[in-house]
Amino acid sequence: MGKEKIHINIVVIGHVDSGKSTSTGHLIYKCGGIDKRTIEKFEKEAAEMGKGSFKYAWVLDKLKAERERGITIDISLWKFETAKYYVTIIDAPGHRDFIKNMITGTSQVCIFFAFYNIFN
Repeated sequence: MGKEKIHINIVVIGHVDSGKSTSTGHLIYKCGGIDKRTIEKFEKEAAEMGKGSFKYAWVLDKLKAERERGITIDISLWKFETAKYYVTIIDAPGHRDFIKNMITGTSQVCIFFAFYNIFN
C-alpha cells in the first residue's frame, strides 16, 4: 500500500495590492491546479476590462465586484493536489474594509504566506 498524501492548508494574507491573488493564482497554475486554456480565457476577459495583468488573480477573484475593483473582497478557496500533497489554498482579502473576511479564512490553517509590497 502506498503512502497517503498529506493535506496542507495554506492562507495568503497581506496588504491590499501586494500581489496576493496574482501570486496565488500563478502558483496554482504552475502546480497544475488549473489548465492553460482557462488562464488564456481569464487573460482575454481581463484585457477586455482593461485589467490585462489580472489573469492569475481571476483564478481566485470570482465576484464581479472583485474583478471590477481589482481587489479581493471575500476569501476564496482552491483545492488541488501534487505528487505528495492535497493542497487547500485560501486567498484572503487585504483591504481593511474586509478584515473580518480575512480572519474567517485563517482558521484551520497550517501555513501562512504574508505579502507586503515594499514599493508602496
